[in-house]
This record gives sequence, structure tokens and C-alpha cells, in this order.
Amino acid sequence: MEIDMQKEWDSLKEDASLREIQEYAKKMIIARGFEEDTLQDLLMLLTEEVGELAKEIRKIKKHKLDSQAEKTPNLGNEIADVFNYLLALCVAEDIDLLQAFKNKEAINLKREWK
Repeated sequence: MEIDMQKEWDSLKEDASLREIQEYAKKMIIARGFEEDTLQDLLMLLTEEVGELAKEIRKIKKHKLDSQAEKTPNLGNEIADVFNYLLALCVAEDIDLLQAFKNKEAINLKREWK
């Protein structure tokens, strides 16, 4: 089954639910040929993206920057990359991210935070 990526992108609404976004991500994983990535592959890619996110935050905070490095922070893109790999992990393990979030938040609500 061939997936029209542009058509899928165009059909993703501005107010899409997390489940709709997760379904879109699943289609893109298949369309781009990444459905065989293992959990280890995805975790390595996620870790790499978290590192890139940390670097973007360093740029914003002007913390120990390489004088030759690009100075324009792109925080939104790096957060989106991390989100994409979280979605990919959920797709790989057939986890409903919204339900997982709700389940964990129910636990967190019972904790005492200091």
C-alpha cells in the first residue's frame, strides 16, 4: 500500500488530537520505510535528538558555545524531533500515548510533591 505523504500531511488538522497525530506518525513511519527500526534503534535516535535539544537550549542560554557554531537556536524543531521519536517508540510497541499519559498522571496525582 502506497501512502501519499503530502495528502496525509494536508489532512492533519490544526487541532488534531494526540491519537490522530500518533496515527499520522504511524503512516509516515511506514511511508518512509522505518517500520523495521528496533526499540534500540529508536532509543539511540531519540537520545541523539535529546542531545540536539540540549545544544539548542545552550544556545538560548548562551552557555559555553563554540565561537564557530551556528548561533540561531531552533528549539521548536528539536522538540518536534524528540516528539517524533517518542511517537515512533509508541508505534513500535503499539502504545496509545494519550492513554499511557493518563495512566501515569493518575499515579502522579496521588504523589506528594515537595
